Amino acid sequence: QVQLVESGGGLVQAGGSLRLSCAASGRTFSSYAMAWFRQAPGKEREFVAAISWSGGSTNYADSVKGRFTISRDNAKNTVFLHMNSLKPEDTAVYYCAARVSIVIVATRSAYNYWGQGTQVTVSS
Repeated sequence: QVQLVESGGGLVQAGGSLRLSCAASGRTFSSYAMAWFRQAPGKEREFVAAISWSGGSTNYADSVKGRFTISRDNAKNTVFLHMNSLKPEDTAVYYCAARVSIVIVATRSAYNYWGQGTQVTVSS
């Protein structure tokens, strides 16, 4: 069993930055692929970024590429999402997710564990 808790969300002006954190607890966390998804009101939950268990491979949605950076600190069982140049369309609840496989994928159903989400609101 893995538990994930996100933090770091809030209200920010367009062009600003936030860093989201996901604290994980449970079995074999260091061998889990991790990802961030987001969901805006009335929209499907969409993929944002993913990182391999080693941290050596990452993948990003086109909408955030060049602006967001995913990283992990396995010693602290923590995954981060550094969000720069934020836009109003980035407004959503952001969710941390974990997958047992070392393969990183962008499909929501592929992830086994989910955090409760943290709200990010970007104003113009």
